[in-house]
Amino acid sequence: MKVYRSKSPLRLGLAGGGTDVSPYSDLHGGAILNATISMFAHATIMPRDDGKIIFHSVDKDQTLESKAENRLEIKDQLALHHGIYNRVIKDYVKKPLSFELSTFVDAPPGSGLGTSSTLVVTILGAFAEWLKLPLGEYDLARLAYEIERVDLKMAGGKQDQYAATFGGVNFMEFYKDDKVIVNPLRIKPEYLNELSHNLVLYYTGTSRLSSKIIEAQQSNVDKSDKKSVEAMHKLKEQAVMMKEAILRGEIDKIGEILDFGWKYKKQMASGISNPMINKIYKTAKENGATGGKISGAGGGGFMIFYCPGNSRLQVIEALQEFGGQFKRYEFTKRGLTSWNL
Repeated sequence: MKVYRSKSPLRLGLAGGGTDVSPYSDLHGGAILNATISMFAHATIMPRDDGKIIFHSVDKDQTLESKAENRLEIKDQLALHHGIYNRVIKDYVKKPLSFELSTFVDAPPGSGLGTSSTLVVTILGAFAEWLKLPLGEYDLARLAYEIERVDLKMAGGKQDQYAATFGGVNFMEFYKDDKVIVNPLRIKPEYLNELSHNLVLYYTGTSRLSSKIIEAQQSNVDKSDKKSVEAMHKLKEQAVMMKEAILRGEIDKIGEILDFGWKYKKQMASGISNPMINKIYKTAKENGATGGKISGAGGGGFMIFYCPGNSRLQVIEALQEFGGQFKRYEFTKRGLTSWNL
């Protein structure tokens, strides 16, 4: 029996986060700088011949079985799996498929590393490998975005689908009509190694529902909330500042640029920060970090801190009291990868 597998990298949003979310990107244009890391979403498809569909999420310990039909009812459990299947059948296959789909993500949901969107890209990649779907990188990322944001009506931005598909360090631009331009950055290996050495990735131990924070952010733009919209303008500036610093090898400026962005990120919507997150951030800065941010929409999940020189060990030691976890990672160059056996 043939097996079809795929994997896509999770990402660190380094600058501009939130400006990829409509309606801001439609009205003003958004810009983000992100980088994929060595944590992945994984998918495996095994075709069956018994007329059944089995969805299995290994990390969530959830299994759902149903009869193979043209359209599956969307359930709260494993909604992404159902939504992807429905779109693949509707747009490409036009008839029911029988198979088992198993998935696993190297980070918990709600961790701020783009887990759900990366999983959508990965599952689509496995279907594309199996069914030989004619999807280029932009096509696949756009389809993943539409499934999550339009079909399933899950609030969120556009960066994660493109980061997972393309991989590497990218400066992304977002415009109206869902137009996205991905600009891969050619960065000297020594610059990336230094950035990886100095960026500490810290899991606060709490996940959060990013959609609630993003909905508040969208509402602020709809209402033309001056403070929130102005903060997003500043974060767009931050993405350009970050791009220039990385390309020029001015790596130690990155802490200050992160700190600049963190100040404005908190003004985009309520719930992005909280007293515990503020305390963690303050402690990191008091012990040598020059800046940092919460990854993703905010409210919990992973945080990153820029620790110049050899201050990373001191920062790690100081943050032990909060009971979180530190995660080692490397930056990755490749995006979605699929294969069969």
